[in-house]
Amino acid sequence: MSDGQMHLAGKREGIRGELRRNVLGQLKDQIYLEDEQLYDQIDAEVTTEFVGYDRLVHESKVTVLTTEEELVDALTEDQKGTIFVEETPFYATMGGQEGDTGVITCNGAEFVVEDTIKLRGGKVGHVGKLTKGMIKTGDVVTLSVNAKERANTCKNHSATHLLQKALKTVLGAHVEQKGSLVTPDRLRFDFAHFQAMTAEEMERVEAIVNEEIAENLPVETQIMSIEDAKKSGAMALFGEKYGDSVRVVSMGDFSRELCGGTHVANTGDIVVFKIISESGVAAGVRRIEALTGDNVFAYYKKEEEELEAAAKAAKATPATLVEKISHLMAELKALQSENESLKSKAAKEALGDVMDQVVEVKGVKLLAVSVDGVDMNGLRDLGDQLKGKLGEGVIVLASASDGKVNLVAMATDDAMAHGAHAGNLIKSIAGKVGGGGGGRPNMAQAGGKNPAGIPDAIAEAKTALEAQLA
Repeated sequence: MSDGQMHLAGKREGIRGELRRNVLGQLKDQIYLEDEQLYDQIDAEVTTEFVGYDRLVHESKVTVLTTEEELVDALTEDQKGTIFVEETPFYATMGGQEGDTGVITCNGAEFVVEDTIKLRGGKVGHVGKLTKGMIKTGDVVTLSVNAKERANTCKNHSATHLLQKALKTVLGAHVEQKGSLVTPDRLRFDFAHFQAMTAEEMERVEAIVNEEIAENLPVETQIMSIEDAKKSGAMALFGEKYGDSVRVVSMGDFSRELCGGTHVANTGDIVVFKIISESGVAAGVRRIEALTGDNVFAYYKKEEEELEAAAKAAKATPATLVEKISHLMAELKALQSENESLKSKAAKEALGDVMDQVVEVKGVKLLAVSVDGVDMNGLRDLGDQLKGKLGEGVIVLASASDGKVNLVAMATDDAMAHGAHAGNLIKSIAGKVGGGGGGRPNMAQAGGKNPAGIPDAIAEAKTALEAQLA
C-alpha cells in the first residue's frame, strides 16, 4: 500500500489501518458498532440519498451533526465528528468498496472527511474533523469528493469485475466470489477454488483482463428487476439479498454483474492490471491482490529500483545480474567445498593419531574421543574416516563448538550384530553434556549445552556400550 497516496498526508491512516481494511473486505453495508448507540439517537426519518455516480461535487443541507460522544447543533474548529446531509456524492463503505474521502465546506468552514460510513435506515455519515470555522445544522454545504482517490477506486472496482470473469474463464464455472476489498491503492478478491493457481493460470487471467482493458469496453449501468437481471446473465453474489430492483453493471459483452459500486466509464480508463499475489485464506478459498493504473507503474518503479540496488551490490548491471549471480553462486559453492575440506583436515590434525585409544568391550572395539571446535557435519565426516580405520566397532565423538556440544555415535554392521545401537548409546551419554538426541542403530547424534561434561560423556560411552552387548 502506498502511503503517499493517502489523502491529506496520511491524516486518515489511524482510522483506515490494515486491520480495518481486512474487516472491510469481509463485510457488506458495515455499521460502526462502536458508535451504534450514538447514531441510534438520530431520528429514523433522516435518510441520505447517494448522488455520486455522475458527480463528485454537490450542495446539500446538513440534517444531523454529532461529535464523537453526542448529537450537537454545531461543530466548531478542531472538533471530530460526523456530518449527515440530505444528498451526498460520497460513496459509503459497502459491497467491499471503501468509503470516499474529501472535504465539506461552508462559508469558510472546512470539514475533512476521513471516511464515509453506511448506517441503518439509509443514513450516510461523513466522519472526520472540522479544521476551521463552524458548521451548523441546516447549513447548505458543498461536498467535494477526493477525485483522484475516487478515480483509483473506480479503476480497482471495475477491474474486480473483469477479474472474476477471467477467473471463471481460466479456472472454471465453479469460481464464485467470496469477498472483496476495493481501495484507492489496490484490490483484493476472494474466490472459491480448490487449489493454488499455477503461474501459467495467473498469467492467462492477467492477460485476459488486460485484453479487455485494451478493448476499451463501455461500462454501462441499468436498473432492472432482479428477474430480468438474472435472465440477462448478470452475476450475483451467492446468498446476497437483493431488492425488487437492482443495478446491473455491464462491460461490453464480457462482464455483467449486480453491483451498487462506482466504476470507470470505459475499461480503457483502468489502463493496466497487475496481479501481485495469490494465496489461500481458508479451505477452498483463494485470494488475489492486484493493482491498476498508476499504482502498477509505481509498483514497477519500486521493482526497478530494487533491481538497480541489487545489481549495484553485486557490482553488475541489471542486464548482467543473473549471469553475475550464477558466477557468485559457483564461487560460493567452491569456497564452501574448500572450507569443508579445511575443517575436515583441521579436525583430523586436532584429533591426531587416536587409534591407540581403542578399547575392547565384550569383543567389540570402541573408540570414544573428544576433539575441539568441530561442528556436527565435521564430526560425521571424521567419524566416517575413523570407522574406515577401525574396521568393525563403535565410534563415539564429542566436540565443543561455539559454547555448545556436538555428539556423534556410529556402529558398524558387526557391532550391531553383537547388540550395539548408536541411537540408544547417544541417549545414554547425552545427559552428561546437558542435552539429548537419538538416531538409528548405525548412526546417531545429539547436542548439549555443557562442554564441561564432555569427559564424563566419553567415559560413560564404555559403560553404556557394555550394557548393550550380549
